[in-house]
Amino acid sequence: MAATLSLILPFVWEAAPRGLRPPRSCPVTNQWGWSKRSRPRPLPGKLRDPTTLSLEPAGRSCWDEPLRIAVRGLTPEQPVTLRTALSDEKAVLFRAHARYRADAGGELDLARAPALGGSFAGLEPMGLLWALEPDRPLWRLLKRDVQTPFVLELEVLDGHEPDGGRLLARAVHERHFLPPGVRRVPVRAGRVRATLFLPLEPGPYPGIIDLFGVGGGLLEYRASLLAGKGFAVMALAYYNYDDLPKGMDTMRMEYFEEAVNYLLSHPEVKGPGIGLFGISKGGELGLAMASFLKGITAAVIINGSVAAVGGTIYYKDESVPPVSILKDRVKMTKDGLMDIVDGLQSPLVESKSFIPVERSDTTFLFLVSQDDHNWKSEFYANEASKRLQAHGKEKPQIICYAEAGHYIEPPYFPLCKAGIHLLVSANITFGGEPKAHAMAQVDVWQQLQAFFHKQLGDKN
Repeated sequence: MAATLSLILPFVWEAAPRGLRPPRSCPVTNQWGWSKRSRPRPLPGKLRDPTTLSLEPAGRSCWDEPLRIAVRGLTPEQPVTLRTALSDEKAVLFRAHARYRADAGGELDLARAPALGGSFAGLEPMGLLWALEPDRPLWRLLKRDVQTPFVLELEVLDGHEPDGGRLLARAVHERHFLPPGVRRVPVRAGRVRATLFLPLEPGPYPGIIDLFGVGGGLLEYRASLLAGKGFAVMALAYYNYDDLPKGMDTMRMEYFEEAVNYLLSHPEVKGPGIGLFGISKGGELGLAMASFLKGITAAVIINGSVAAVGGTIYYKDESVPPVSILKDRVKMTKDGLMDIVDGLQSPLVESKSFIPVERSDTTFLFLVSQDDHNWKSEFYANEASKRLQAHGKEKPQIICYAEAGHYIEPPYFPLCKAGIHLLVSANITFGGEPKAHAMAQVDVWQQLQAFFHKQLGDKN
């Protein structure tokens, strides 16, 4: 059993991680603004064991790993509030809280005790992570440097007031994105700009290319976590990074073909084919890669489009033009956000924009959020399936998730329900309900691993 981390009050802020210390010119406070000077002293009375907050695994864990949270040393049926805080790499604070009641023995185990309200309710052992909300509106939690962890603060307060209860216990826990032993290898080969993540032991391992959406740049956190499951995973940049094109007006499959060939030729990658994994714009490009290129055995498409969107896809002397944007079908929500789900012309109307998936011999898994307001992901998956079957190809598996939004992340990331869309240059709604979305993310993570292990095999 993993060791148990127990931090007992009183604590001193000077021992906190450097990035979490308050300015020296200010009263000594924690992230919630609780002053050491104003903190009530323990109430007089019979001495008892101090309250302890324990986490398993202790001290650190990978972001996609469940965290067991327990409190001991409470009075029988004592009401308490647990709260969490995390600062991202832009110093934006994310917070969550939930109200609980100890059992008859004065203990509280979040794996058994339901939350009585707060940021969520019910039996949600990881709710204090997936329910985190940013202090800055319309802000998405991202991890750009996988070599450093997020530092999660947890506190236990007496009573059911998240900002006024007496502080009983506190713990700090590191959530890492680079699993133990996973090797991070920057790739700059020919035109390819990427990062390859390899498991600890020498391969060869099944290879996977990971593609993100319209945010651009090079995001590595999904690839790094997946490499810890026994895959050689290459996070691939395709625009707005290093010397790559700054925009998405044209997407040339030759660049992606070079990336596929690089991964297939790597000595720690087993053949005869590789997998690819794309979300949003990355899902659209994943379908195009599987349609035009060789060497792709399996593809997971998460909320991807079956049509070219926002730019033309080229391969040699062929092209797939983007579907038209229907501005008159864009709506505004009561919160002043754009709802663009109906804002693209159907590829059934503009058939030249339909990516020719019927050419592909790839085995597909479509993972679909049914409350996706970025575009019609379920419609696109079903139309891709129809076209594949109409041409005698294998029927793809489609798994749908009710009330899940557009941005499916690794487990325990909070829902990004709305935010800036770079193609629209405005804030839009992405859809989703926090609890259902959190459940979908856990299942998606399991489904894609099982799919890739089945289709690509394991380490030789």
